[in-house]
Amino acid sequence: MTEQIKNNTQKKYRVGVEVALEVMGGKWKPLIIYHLMSGRKRTSELRRLMPEITQKMLTTQLRSLEKDEIVTRKVFNEVPPKVEYDLTDYGWGLKPALDLLCYWGEVC
Repeated sequence: MTEQIKNNTQKKYRVGVEVALEVMGGKWKPLIIYHLMSGRKRTSELRRLMPEITQKMLTTQLRSLEKDEIVTRKVFNEVPPKVEYDLTDYGWGLKPALDLLCYWGEVC
């Protein structure tokens, strides 16, 4: 998967941390991934968990995570429309890194 990300961009990565930051860098992506680790969520649930994020930013970040195959988007054929996001197996691979960040944030 890392190779796919490297090949889907014009950027040249020199070290692995550059790829990791490309996928999960920024203020919101790690938080979205963290909240999805407790189970699939609808957009409205993620907004409640992160009240400071705008709808536009949440949508942008979710689309980016979906493009990088970190999350899946499931659309239900019902009215009103229902969409849920969940981590892929690849997304679950970020759990150890996020666990370390959470631990570091609590002890520092």
